[in-house]
Amino acid sequence: MKIISIINLKGGVAKTVSAINIAYTLVAVHGKRVLLIDNDKQGNTSKFFGLYDPFSVGLAELLTDKKVDVDNVILQTAYEGLDIITANMNLLRANKEILMDSVRPQQTRLRKKLKKVREQYDYCIIDNAPDLNLTVVNALVASDDVLVPIKIDQFSFDGLTEIIEQIDDVSEFNSEIRFAGCFVTMYQRSSVNTQGAELLEQQGYPMFATRIRKTVKVDEMTFAGKPLLEYAKRSTACLDYVALVNEYLDM
Repeated sequence: MKIISIINLKGGVAKTVSAINIAYTLVAVHGKRVLLIDNDKQGNTSKFFGLYDPFSVGLAELLTDKKVDVDNVILQTAYEGLDIITANMNLLRANKEILMDSVRPQQTRLRKKLKKVREQYDYCIIDNAPDLNLTVVNALVASDDVLVPIKIDQFSFDGLTEIIEQIDDVSEFNSEIRFAGCFVTMYQRSSVNTQGAELLEQQGYPMFATRIRKTVKVDEMTFAGKPLLEYAKRSTACLDYVALVNEYLDM
């Protein structure tokens, strides 16, 4: 099982939409078995699949309770081949508990728990909060690759340095982690978008050639509760996500 973290320290850059569509594209187009992990206390990925429960046992309990096994927190989505570990506001408590627990290792908990299901899935996609708390650190320590969705504005660029530094820091626990690259979301054909993408490349950040174009279908998808391949498979954004996954698999 290859584990991929989707992360950006800025909100509103389509992390959750990207995680959902990348995961489902791997299932629907490439026939892969995928585990999707919601690592954001807002639980938007969990809500998308209709599986959010403020009182349920999920990622928070997996990271803080030694008795909770990964099999106890994996739920099936409506789509065969795509399972999920949900999140809720308990992640706030989990971060505090992990920080205060000096007895158990703090950074490697998720990696250890996921070992049990490595043979059950081909990919694990982690939708991370725009933060660098201990649950996100756990995700990075568990990850093989890191993908960074970028909206073309200066605020999105600002967090890249911190992400790179954090990847370097967690390499102490995970020497195999790779910053696979940035991909542009909500792309519009304009000089600002073109120049912004070129600026990232000039600064030496690895970039995917695929741009996820901004369409109303992406916004509609979140209300429909269906991945783009189910809701609007001929939309430009859907075709872009398929192209992005193909580009990633060809790396």
